[in-house]
Amino acid sequence: MNFLLKAAMGGGPPDVGKMLGGDEDKDPEAEKEKEEERQEALRQQEEERKAKHAKMEAEREAIRQGIRDKYGIKKREEAEAEAQAAMEQASEGSLTRPKKAVPSGCGDDEEEENIMDTVMKYLPGPLQDMLKK
Repeated sequence: MNFLLKAAMGGGPPDVGKMLGGDEDKDPEAEKEKEEERQEALRQQEEERKAKHAKMEAEREAIRQGIRDKYGIKKREEAEAEAQAAMEQASEGSLTRPKKAVPSGCGDDEEEENIMDTVMKYLPGPLQDMLKK
């Protein structure tokens, strides 16, 4: 409390008025410059973060590749590409497609059983005869 009284009487530091919420000199150019510096610092931090993560991922991939080489494992993308190429090569010269390539429901000439036929299979013989007539 004494500090505020001394400051109000003129015995304190000259910026006490600003501390108490008085008029501050606002410089729009200085604020604009501070904002630009802040944005630049954020961009730089983001670039450093991305570089750090890219380096870590490269190290991880090197370790993964070492494990693949050690145990003779192929990359998932390479294995899928080889399987796709083998399927295309097998069906290239033939007139029929491999079974996996035929969508379900296509080329099936069998009639679908209705529910009545299914029920009839499980009924005893005399009862089947009665229901058929």
